[in-house]
Amino acid sequence: THTLDCLSSSPSQRECERTAFSFYCAVRERLPVWLLEDMRIMEVFCWEDGQPRAFLPSEALLYALVHDHQDYARYLLNRYSVSALKAPRCSFCCCRSTGAPHLNVAVRYDRVTILGMMLEALKDCGMKSQHREYLDSYGNCSHVADAGKTAVQLAVELSHPDCLLLLLVQGARPDGLDTALQRLISCDVSERRHAQRCLDFLLLFLPEPPLLRCLQDESQRWQSLLGNEVFCWLCGLAPPPLLLQALRCLARSGPDQISTLSNFLQPHIFRL
Repeated sequence: THTLDCLSSSPSQRECERTAFSFYCAVRERLPVWLLEDMRIMEVFCWEDGQPRAFLPSEALLYALVHDHQDYARYLLNRYSVSALKAPRCSFCCCRSTGAPHLNVAVRYDRVTILGMMLEALKDCGMKSQHREYLDSYGNCSHVADAGKTAVQLAVELSHPDCLLLLLVQGARPDGLDTALQRLISCDVSERRHAQRCLDFLLLFLPEPPLLRCLQDESQRWQSLLGNEVFCWLCGLAPPPLLLQALRCLARSGPDQISTLSNFLQPHIFRL
């Protein structure tokens, strides 16, 4: 604590804190991109290893995500590509974070448009194995928000179906079925529609249903909730419903293909 007090009393560190807060406010106010970049490159500094340094594009992108500054996010991704998605150093323990904090922040704040931009940048980098690894990564630093969760797991937990569909279409692993089922029965009525869509999307991308004890323990309840065909498929007693198989092909071709379907063809219909 004494060391931190000494550091915070340093005039140089206080100046870094002042410029960093000014930059945060400027992004929050959605000032023009050129002005924000001038600030980031020439005026804004972080305190790291006992000396000031300029804000990184990846740190600026986190600010753009939090405040939904889509123009600035687009510029950073176009200018710096996947390097803007590198995990910045944790400011609490100074370790180099791993994982995909930008994806998790986008999901937490439901920034569907910027998430789409980031996923396009990943796809354009041409490294398929690294692309998949990034989508399915877990944060390793306990100080980072949502540590230990993939972006897909977080989308299911928060019932953000649009973010979930974008991630699944790009090849993210469809984890979290158990969470989706529990979320469906525990969430508020106002959130049930979104929780239902998250479950629907996971079902569309599951290669094989995992064995879930909750289905066996409360079979009547889940059979009533899911419908007989889906329930039997999830329990390994029957093949997937025909409509689900058809919608799988459509879902894999892009998120717009599912979201623009007529109501009577939306995924929930295969539970009737």
